[in-house]
Amino acid sequence: MYTEAKLPQNAHTHTMPTVAIVGRPNVGKSTLFNRLTEERDAIVDDAPGVTRDRIYGEVHWNGRDFDLIDTGGFVPRSADKYEAAIREQVHVALEEADAVLLVVDVTTGITSIDEEVATLLRRDAKPVLVVANKADNEERRWEASSFYALGFEEVFPISATSGSGTGDLLDALVDMLPEKPKEARPEITKIAIIGRPNVGKSSLVNKLLGSERSIVTDAAGTTRDAVNTLMTVDDRQVMLVDTAGLRKRTKVKENVEFYATLRTERALKRGDVAVLLIEALEGLQAQDIKVLKKAEEMKKGLVIAVNKWDMAVKEEDLMQRYEDYVAARLPSMTYIPLVFTSALTGKRVDQVLTTAMQVADERRRKISTSSLNDVLQEATHANPPPSYRGGFVQIKYATQIRVAPPVFAFFCNHPKGITEPYRRYLERKLREAFGYTGVPLTLEFRQK
Repeated sequence: MYTEAKLPQNAHTHTMPTVAIVGRPNVGKSTLFNRLTEERDAIVDDAPGVTRDRIYGEVHWNGRDFDLIDTGGFVPRSADKYEAAIREQVHVALEEADAVLLVVDVTTGITSIDEEVATLLRRDAKPVLVVANKADNEERRWEASSFYALGFEEVFPISATSGSGTGDLLDALVDMLPEKPKEARPEITKIAIIGRPNVGKSSLVNKLLGSERSIVTDAAGTTRDAVNTLMTVDDRQVMLVDTAGLRKRTKVKENVEFYATLRTERALKRGDVAVLLIEALEGLQAQDIKVLKKAEEMKKGLVIAVNKWDMAVKEEDLMQRYEDYVAARLPSMTYIPLVFTSALTGKRVDQVLTTAMQVADERRRKISTSSLNDVLQEATHANPPPSYRGGFVQIKYATQIRVAPPVFAFFCNHPKGITEPYRRYLERKLREAFGYTGVPLTLEFRQK
């Protein structure tokens, strides 16, 4: 049924250049990340080693876009392990990034860790810009020149807190980035296999491919090569991404969580559909729910594959009870389909891929304005919108303004009067009428 295909020249798994921020703890890497991405998702703390949820963001500057990786914070809390942990992060930067921002602290000058990081970076051909942070006044900006001793051509004195100097930094950075590659062909459906270590991601990919492409053992984290494979499935092109692996040259010791989070975020960002693999006996863990919510925020198609179903005790209505258990754990995500499979025996493995492709098709669906408004009229007649400031909220009409992911605009007299429960009600009515299984929906309410 499946055949492996060669990747066409105009299909790319990386759609934008990638820049990594590296440096020792407490030099302001996360503050710079927040400044450049114009986000406030990362937790910034004076204590070194503070772990943040978000390590991956997008930067837009002068018509150019690039991905930004924040390696800060994912280091062990024990001070004597800082240097080894930072070395690991530099290895990731050199593997994943097209350019590197080496962040240093003007107020402390060059430290031994700065020198060691610089030595590692100079051994590689990746372009490096030295970012002399905390240059908050003229005197400190002059002191930034001392960092030329690290051996790189350009040093940019900046203040990540105030933003001063970041414009010149970004101008130089985008000039050295590779040109944006062509987008992957639209007919290629990209499916990311995600999940915690040792739930069977590589085994599932191997079974789908019919070959032992990944190293699979019972020890968590043993996969060493991420798998990006173009497959032909029923005359359709499918890009299968296995996020289990870390590349061979990376020395993984303390920063396993950092690598896993990085791989997962990259896969989610570039995929159309995310297949979350969980173990039947372990069920949904907190980390699984966190990843699902991240994928939902990114508006990716979603499938939950329950692996090792062959090990579950066979009882009457077990599948239904398992679905009820997942629904109770994910009350706001009951639209996600479940597939019960066994990567070991191959049972229903094909259904995982089939379901993911169906979700991808649903994500691309376009609903006619007339059909959408028929549903809207029926929904508002059965349950009118709530009142707002003593008046009635009236939704005049709705239209779909985007596909993949689907976005619907509802035009009304008082957009702020639409409450979250009523938004959920309308979403439920859309799903009842049009399906959208496994697809997060965006409902926007606009002034008529």
